[in-house]
Amino acid sequence: MQRTTKSVLLVLLGILIAFPIFSMTYYTMVRTSTPEFCGSCHEIRPAVLAWESSTHHNNAQGFVADCMDCHLPAPQDTVDFFFTKTMHGAKDVFSHFTGGDERYDRAVMREHVWATMKNDQCMKCHRNILHMPGKSGAMLAHRRVLYAGGGSEYRCTDCHRHLVHNDRQFYEYKQFDAPYRASGLPNLGI
Repeated sequence: MQRTTKSVLLVLLGILIAFPIFSMTYYTMVRTSTPEFCGSCHEIRPAVLAWESSTHHNNAQGFVADCMDCHLPAPQDTVDFFFTKTMHGAKDVFSHFTGGDERYDRAVMREHVWATMKNDQCMKCHRNILHMPGKSGAMLAHRRVLYAGGGSEYRCTDCHRHLVHNDRQFYEYKQFDAPYRASGLPNLGI
């Protein structure tokens, strides 16, 4: 067999093997990134129900932030996305099959997420936080987050803790609520 024919056959064989593997991996990642899939574990179901009643699911703009929008890196950062998603999934499956329901404490998990969530996760959707006409206090507070100086780092979750995963007796629609006011940083008086 000639060298070029052998090379072409190896490339075709590689494509025939790689395409189905890539397709299955992508399909699996997409299907396991939905709120319905996340809520299929009884440990996570209360968090999904709380999310459904929040303004990240119900709002006048019609925008919905799914689980992966907040809890995973941006999909365009492919390696970090796949690694983080795989680690989250492995941890959740392990916890589910080793009695995770008895040990799953939502209050502890919320504190952990608030302490470790990076501002980049929020900034994927909330990009224009310095332009808020008529809300100079919010603009100044957000400037402290974006341009932290003096060794201090502020997180979005420092002020915006109670937006999503809180049990509510009713659905919140922000268009019917009073204007939103963040809790602020207690030590700064913001």
